[in-house]
Amino acid sequence: MNAVLLDTHAWVWRLSKDDRLSSRAAAAITAADQVFVSPVSFFEIAQKVRIGKWPEMESHAARLAGLPSQQGGLVIARDPEMCIAAGLIEWIHRDPFDRLLAATAQHHRLPLVSADAIFDGIVTRVW
Repeated sequence: MNAVLLDTHAWVWRLSKDDRLSSRAAAAITAADQVFVSPVSFFEIAQKVRIGKWPEMESHAARLAGLPSQQGGLVIARDPEMCIAAGLIEWIHRDPFDRLLAATAQHHRLPLVSADAIFDGIVTRVW
């Protein structure tokens, strides 16, 4: 696998060395030449920290922007076409974070490292 896109939780679990990251997901990340994080993940984490849904990420919030490069990863570019595609995907799932991640994975033809089966049938999911 040349490149993967990380779902927000997969990125956080990798960052915190959380054992909820499956061995297959960890192996895919390790084997990838490029590991991408979406800009929407920064927003999702910050939003959830602000409303108290992800207190364990509060200590990381101020330094999120630099974390992908410290981990050897890259932040993937977002463009208007991906945002439009996210809104137009024929998919019952309404979560805007997930819709943007799915559109990004589709646009760049990347597998998505995610524990969420909701992505099955929309993108190639590694878990």
